Amino acid sequence: MNHKSLSIVIPAKNEAESLKTLLPSLLENYTEAEIIIVDDGSSDSTEELCNKHNVICVRHLYSKGNGAAIKSGCRKASREVIVFMDADGQHTTEYISALIDEYDKGLDLVIGARDLKSHASFGRLIANMVYNKFASYMVNQKVPDLTSGFRIVNREKFREFLHLYPNGFSYPTTSTMAFYRSGYSVGFIPISANKRVGKSHIQPLKDGVRFFLILFKVGTLFSPLKIFFPFSGFTFILGFSYYLYTYMVWERFTNMSALLLISSILIFLIGLVSEQITMLLYQKSNE
Repeated sequence: MNHKSLSIVIPAKNEAESLKTLLPSLLENYTEAEIIIVDDGSSDSTEELCNKHNVICVRHLYSKGNGAAIKSGCRKASREVIVFMDADGQHTTEYISALIDEYDKGLDLVIGARDLKSHASFGRLIANMVYNKFASYMVNQKVPDLTSGFRIVNREKFREFLHLYPNGFSYPTTSTMAFYRSGYSVGFIPISANKRVGKSHIQPLKDGVRFFLILFKVGTLFSPLKIFFPFSGFTFILGFSYYLYTYMVWERFTNMSALLLISSILIFLIGLVSEQITMLLYQKSNE
């Protein structure tokens, strides 16, 4: 791939310290690429650094979130292919060429899958392992790293789902599942991530609660019926088993059995309707 076809989009919020190293490295190795820094309401010298190195700076007057910064960068990008990477020093330029080589094989999205030593904490490692297992179940493919923000993607195909991406930190999850759902080709390459420079913007307690919401969103984004059907089946078996028990002991059909059986049917129907809505949503995105 010619580097003239490449835009490198980097969301940044108070990451001037790591950008002092990252920007010179990018300019040295990717002189023909379009480099875009999205300054998400920074209070440090991010904007001044961009001006100094003569790279494009898209500035948010206030912090809108990592996902919002990604969307702003995507709208600004003018090249055919986009590389997304973090500004906090975790992602190094040496892996960009590997992403490009894998993308050139005919893939639409290539993700840098982090090794076990590259996660910020043991809790984050466990959370990401759960994400990966769940995503693998949903798409019937091995997903080694669902949440990595280091990726290369076809710009036009990424923009098809721009309205789906949240403004927070779960844009990698949403975009990956959207590509799988639409039948686009997704690949992974192994990478090692460095320890971030400065303090993380993720709040463990607040984002821990959102972890479960994101899991549910991942499932409903790809195939809602795969989520609702197991719950429906479990509720049906529970209701039917309770009916058999009460019939054998008291020879009657109880209200609880009726409630469980009706609930199983309702859960299944909600999943079925959600599946149809999801299909229409992706059909509209691909028009």
